[in-house]
Amino acid sequence: MKRLAVIGKDVSKSASPQIHNFIAKKLNLELEYGAISVPEEEFGGRIGEILKNYDGLNVTIPYKLSIISCLKNTVGDAVAFGAVNTVDTHSLTGYNTDGEGFALMLSNEGVRLRGKDVLVIGAGGAGRSVAAKLCESGAKTFIYDKNFDGARAVASEFTGVTALEKIPLTPYYAVINASGVGMHKSEGLSPAGGDLLSLCEVAADLIYVPARSKFLEIAASYGKKIINGLAMLFYQAYFAECIFFGRTPDENEAKKLFEEYAASAQREG
Repeated sequence: MKRLAVIGKDVSKSASPQIHNFIAKKLNLELEYGAISVPEEEFGGRIGEILKNYDGLNVTIPYKLSIISCLKNTVGDAVAFGAVNTVDTHSLTGYNTDGEGFALMLSNEGVRLRGKDVLVIGAGGAGRSVAAKLCESGAKTFIYDKNFDGARAVASEFTGVTALEKIPLTPYYAVINASGVGMHKSEGLSPAGGDLLSLCEVAADLIYVPARSKFLEIAASYGKKIINGLAMLFYQAYFAECIFFGRTPDENEAKKLFEEYAASAQREG
């Protein structure tokens, strides 16, 4: 039985325990999964003990970068993105499954980005991962953050990413909200308005609660294709669980599991 948990500033409403338990049940894996909310001022003092008490952690806002200093090494996308969302606590190794989850979400929605102009709003851990994965896919990637230095740092790390000090009213093929605006205390707000979203073809929000954020609501009102972040959350959890249990990921298996999960969640909702 593995002891796992999601850790973040506020994970009281996180769907991660439900998702990981669902995947484990379907794949006959034994785990106990918790949720650990840690205020930023307490993170440094508590993380050492937390790492000792769990077999693995899923890391969310705002600790995807700060967790790195607590680890012995990072591998794969965690190195490429400079952010960690999955930790094997026994080896103190950091991984990042956000990019794989994001890519599979878009792929399963039929979205192809090679050669397309794509705007990412938000340059935190999720935004960095998304921007890096977009570059990998051949998209012309632009990134904006209210803190321009954050956007500029991402652009300096990844060839093919352009930092924006202001968002121009340009017809981007896709606009991705990786800022977190629209959830928790900012629910009902959008990081972009109709003047921008009316020009795009696809709007994707990494937020999954509410199911239709204000950002997606605005895009939908203009008839745009909208994508909620639940699939990305599910797929990154699936890839993380494969790491925790030493399984080889199977994208078809992941898609089938998500379809089952989404259908059960809809029935319960």
